[in-house]
Amino acid sequence: MKKVKKLKVLSFAKFQAILFALIGIVAGVLYSFGGAIYDVFTIGLNFGSVLAFLALIGMPIVFAAFGFIIGIIEAFLYNLISRWIGGFELNFEK
Repeated sequence: MKKVKKLKVLSFAKFQAILFALIGIVAGVLYSFGGAIYDVFTIGLNFGSVLAFLALIGMPIVFAAFGFIIGIIEAFLYNLISRWIGGFELNFEK
C-alpha cells in the first residue's frame, strides 16, 4: 500500500482541464444537436440554430478553463488537508 501525500498542482490542473474538456465536448454535442432537432420540429432552422453549433467549440474551451481552475483549487486543498489526514492509499501490482 502506497500513500499519495502530495499532488503537483499544475499537473493535476492540466489533468482536470483535459477531463472537463472531454465533458464539454459531450455537452456541446448534446446541446447543439438537441437544439437543432428541436428547431427543425418547431420553428425551423434559423440563425440561432447556427449559433448553437458554436457550442461544439465554446463549451469544451469554457469547461477546460473551469477545470483548470478547479484542478488548482483541488490540488491545493488536497495538499493542505493531506498533512493532517495522511492522504490516499493506493495499492499497486508489481
